[in-house]
Amino acid sequence: TGPSIWVSARWEQWKVDRALRARDFDGARAEIAQLRAELERLRLQEAREAPERAEAREAIRLFGLRQNLGLDLRAARIVSNNRKAPFSGMVVEPALGPTLQSDQGVIAPEGVVGRIWSASAQQASVLPLDAYNGSTGVMLGRSRATGVLQGTAPGRAEIRYISAQEVVQAGEPVYTSGLDGVFPRGLLVGFVTSSRVRDIELTVEVGLAARLDRLHLVYILPPSPPLELEAPSARPVGASDRRKGVR
Repeated sequence: TGPSIWVSARWEQWKVDRALRARDFDGARAEIAQLRAELERLRLQEAREAPERAEAREAIRLFGLRQNLGLDLRAARIVSNNRKAPFSGMVVEPALGPTLQSDQGVIAPEGVVGRIWSASAQQASVLPLDAYNGSTGVMLGRSRATGVLQGTAPGRAEIRYISAQEVVQAGEPVYTSGLDGVFPRGLLVGFVTSSRVRDIELTVEVGLAARLDRLHLVYILPPSPPLELEAPSARPVGASDRRKGVR
C-alpha cells in the first residue's frame, strides 16, 4: 500500500544517510589522526634541528667576536658540562692546532666563560667562572676598583678584596682586569646584583653575563694575551637586557 511504500523508502534513505555519515565520520577521524601524526613528526624534527640552529647562531656571534677582538682565537666545541656538581666543569674539543695550555682564557660572545684547567691533544677541561675553586682578576665598571672573582653557584660569583669604602651599585658591569695574565683587560664578566660589607672589605655578588648552561661553542684565547685591547664600541649581545633585569 501507499503508506507502507513510503515508510519503506524513508527507512532505506535513513540507512543510506547513516552509512554516509559513518563514512564521513571515519574519514574525518582518519584525517585528524593523520594531522596529529604529521604534527608529532614536525615536533620531533624541530627538536632534532634546534641544537643545530642554536649552534649556527653561536657560530655567527663567535665570528663577530673574533672580528672585534683582533686576537688569534681558537674555536672549540663544548662536549660535556658538569658545572652543577661541586668542583666540576666543562670539557671542550678545540679545532686542530697545538695542544692547549693551562690558564688559557675561554670566552663567548656574551662574556667570559672560564680558563683551561688541563689539556690533552684532543680535549681540554675548563674551569668555569662559577666554579668554587676558580679565581679571576676583575674590575668594577664605574670605579675601576679591582678584586678577585670566585664562583658561588651556577651562574653566580662574588668579588673579594674590594675596599669597604667603594660605592657599588646594582647593575654595574664587571670586566676582567687583566691582572691575572689570563684575560686582557675589559672583557665583560657580568653585572653586580648586590653588595655587603664583611669585616674591612666589600663582598660584591655578580650574575655572570654568559649563560654557561646554554653554550655550545666558545673561543680559546692565546696564552698570555696582551693586557690592553681595542675596545669595541658595542656591548656584547644581550648584555643590556640582562642588566635591565637585575634587581
